[in-house]
Amino acid sequence: MDQHWTASGVRMRLRHERPGELDWLLLPGGPGIGSESLHELADVIDVPGRVWMVDLPGDGSNVDAPGAPVDPFTVWPSVLIEAAAAVAHPIFVGHSTGGMYLLSTPELEGMLTGLVLVSTAPDASWMGAFEQMTRDHPLPEVDAATVAYELEPTDGHLADFAVASAPWNFRADHVERGRELLARMPYNGRAVDWSAEHFDTTYAANWWPQALPTLIVSGGDDRIVTQRLWNVARYEGPNVTRADIEGGAHFAWIEEPGQVRAAFAEFARSLPTEDAPPAT
Repeated sequence: MDQHWTASGVRMRLRHERPGELDWLLLPGGPGIGSESLHELADVIDVPGRVWMVDLPGDGSNVDAPGAPVDPFTVWPSVLIEAAAAVAHPIFVGHSTGGMYLLSTPELEGMLTGLVLVSTAPDASWMGAFEQMTRDHPLPEVDAATVAYELEPTDGHLADFAVASAPWNFRADHVERGRELLARMPYNGRAVDWSAEHFDTTYAANWWPQALPTLIVSGGDDRIVTQRLWNVARYEGPNVTRADIEGGAHFAWIEEPGQVRAAFAEFARSLPTEDAPPAT
């Protein structure tokens, strides 16, 4: 896999390359789970150009990244501008917390060719709905994994917690596949701790695209990040497209790959580039 690091240690790994000038930069959620969580998404979308897996320094398996500060979290999330600057026609695709990091980096607005927000939210109020969901649908395995992690906060126990949460993350008929996906991820507790202390509860988008082509992909069955927060006038406009994935959960491309593929293909055709002239 072709890979390189930006000056401050953002890792960019090439997953697919097709004819075309666009660069799709896939940024994972979590945090701490790594861009490996988006491999299936990268494989589902059929878009022109290159598809890159992006990891912030200190996230997932991108530890000891060349060029990264001693404390890599000091450059989160603003270092994302380095990834955008590394390619000619960047389209950032942020999943869950990754999308929130993007909306916390206003410098990106003038750098991007497009923006895709997947299973994410415009502010931290999604957490209240999530907490209520966990009370309504308790998982004893999650409770046990939480206790184990609190007693011994290792990356292994963090992985156990993530795997135990699969019934919240995936539609019932895809839970086993979801467990397999979550079990093979790299986990990074330092990234989780940084985001919990410095970002998660205080997050609010500090920019919104006024003209930049933007796609919001929402799983109709997403129980992790409520998608109702997008249903306000501020997040509408001629540059914004909504793709509601019926039957999709937090990783909607797992349950409904065809719908997700179609949403990305339509968005790619709408982008004003040499590859994809504006739709008429």
